[in-house]
Parts: sequence; C-alpha cells; structure tokens
Amino acid sequence: MSNPRFWDNQEYSAQVVKKLKFLKSRVEPWQAAWDKSRELAELSGILSEGETALTQEVAGGLGELSQRIEKLEFNALLSGEFDKNSAILSINSGAGGTESCDWAAMLLRMYSRFCEKRNWSVKTLDILEGEEAGIKNVTLLIEGHFAYGYLKAERGVHRLVRISPFDANKRRHTSFASVDVIPEIEEDDGIKIEEKDLRIDVYRSKGAGGQSVNTTDSAVRITHIPSGLVAQCQNERSQHQNKQTALKILKARLYELEREKKEQELLKHYGSDKKKIEWGSQIRSYVMHPYNMVKDHRTAQETGDVGKVMDGGLDEFIEAYLKLKANS
Repeated sequence: MSNPRFWDNQEYSAQVVKKLKFLKSRVEPWQAAWDKSRELAELSGILSEGETALTQEVAGGLGELSQRIEKLEFNALLSGEFDKNSAILSINSGAGGTESCDWAAMLLRMYSRFCEKRNWSVKTLDILEGEEAGIKNVTLLIEGHFAYGYLKAERGVHRLVRISPFDANKRRHTSFASVDVIPEIEEDDGIKIEEKDLRIDVYRSKGAGGQSVNTTDSAVRITHIPSGLVAQCQNERSQHQNKQTALKILKARLYELEREKKEQELLKHYGSDKKKIEWGSQIRSYVMHPYNMVKDHRTAQETGDVGKVMDGGLDEFIEAYLKLKANS
C-alpha cells in the first residue's frame, strides 16, 4: 500500500484494503490478549501479601483475559473454506398460507436485526410479497466478515407456534418457513456456465407500489437447465445489473453444489436439510403460546426470552451449533 501507484487500479486496491481489514480483525484481538497476559504476569510477579487493590486489579484482569480467550477460541471454529465470506440468505414461506408468509417476514426482520448488531450490510436482491400479508420469499446479500460462517447455522426449517392475528377465533396456529444460506463466491474458478445451459426470463418487478416499482421489464430470472437451479434479482437499477447479480447468485449456488458433492454431503444439505417445509423437519421451534420458548432441536439449546431472539439475539444458538459441529 506504500507504493505510490497503489491507488492507480481502484479495483485491485479495494481488494487489498479489504484483505488488510480482515487480517487485522484476526491478528489484533490475539495480540491484545497476548499483551494483556504479559501485563498480568508482570503484575502478579510483584504482588505481595496485603496489597488488596493490586490483587483486585489482577483478578479483574484475569476475568477480562478469560473472556477474550473464549472469544478467540470460538473464532477458531470459523475456519471453513468460505466461513470468512459474505452470505446469500434466502427465506421461503411454507405450509400455512398467510400465517406462514407473516412468519417469513418476521424471520426477515430477525436476521436484519442480527446483521445490524454486527454492522453487516443487508441488501435485498429479490422479494415476493404475500397476497394478504408478509412475504412468500426473499433473497438477501449479507456483506460482512464471517457472515457465512455464522449464518450457515441457520440453514433449515423454522417453526412458529402462536395465536394467529389473522384468525378471528384466536386459535393457535403452527407455521413454517425455510432458510437457505450459501457463501458469496468471489473466485469462481472451476465453475463454467455455458450460455446454452441458461434460460433467461425478464419480467416486471413487483413491489408495494409507488416509485419503488420499475415500469419496465427489468427483473431477471436465470434457470440453469442441467441442475435446475434458479436465481433471480429485481431490486437493482437496471436489467443488466439484475442479470449480473442473478448470475452471481447462480454461480455461488453451483459452486456450493459442487463443493458439497465432493465432500459427499449433498444428501445432507440438499436432501435431508431441505425436506418439505412442514411438521417434523424443523431445526428450531419458536413457541409464543401457550408458553414462551425458543428451542434448537439440533443442540437442545433453548431460552424463554422469545422477544430477544426475534430482535436478533441469535448468538447463543449459533455458537452452540458451531461448537457441536466442531466436536462431532
């Protein structure tokens, strides 16, 4: 970066700056913990009996150092090939009609809040609203260090139990929505997409009305015929931008598919994890009636504070899942 011509190539320099920020985010916390441990070792070496204030300072420092080390140990779990990448997250409503569409919208808010707390940017690439309320499906690009590493824990079916606000008789309803997460692939070496293998459809963007809706056929849907994978985008400014973004999503999905085949995990991620979006296939349940509880069925992690979870408080569930996977 000290090279006088470093900024001549803006694209290259941006990549280097991004890499530098990532490396600093990994090295600086370790260096800070190391410096703290040396400081505490020196203080403990001069402790003498009766020095209450210094003893308390060392004890407090050890507690702080312990928390730092726990965080570093957890970060070490995020060492997968794509864990440091941004993520493409999709939410699809399942069995339950309007109630299910509302549940999908609630999950969208939950993940948006979770990302906001981590200073990750959330960009809506495609969204289809429900007929009466909520959303049928949405695709998000979540940009931030380790976004995929964290959010991959959310892949699966999520179940909601509550008194439906759409039921005049105030009966209890069960709704389902599925979440899929793939990494954003910056280097797509090995993935070659032939033009003849693609079916590209353009259509008019759909939205809530007003200035946010395009008046031209700018939305793009790309189907990869051999695999049947579909990617679409409608929220960019032009048809060309929507096509490029949809192609980027498609490449990421193809890359993920090929990687999982090589790891012999295709059945797990695109079979058993993608069951019908209904009873018996959920990874996590959110119960709001007759009691309050969120329980992850993979780790048995649970909490009675549903409001905190719906406001983006997912850390305990994600950490429990990643620790379980690391030990399995």
